[in-house]
Amino acid sequence: MEQRKVLLAGGNLLQAHTWKGLLETSGIDVDLKGEALIGGVGGLPIEMQTVELWVADSQLVAAQTLLDAHDIEQPQWQCVQCHEINEGSFELCWQCSSQQSEMHNE
Repeated sequence: MEQRKVLLAGGNLLQAHTWKGLLETSGIDVDLKGEALIGGVGGLPIEMQTVELWVADSQLVAAQTLLDAHDIEQPQWQCVQCHEINEGSFELCWQCSSQQSEMHNE
């Protein structure tokens, strides 16, 4: 089975389903993860409270290109080190310079 990677993490459930539909109509297989955990917001660690779109490693570039072509803004993300909210376009936390966590890809 081909390895999968997180394409997007964050946003809300409606956005995630919209992005998933857009990608699937273009022939990109997408898994939506974290949907069932949304009801636990407040009682779960912050890194478990996000909705994630996962795609096959071989389709990652095509999926990102498609989202970029539609000017889909990356959702904000919360730093796992200092818990600061960062814009989706930031790869490093503006507060503590930690990298955006991709622990689910490991």
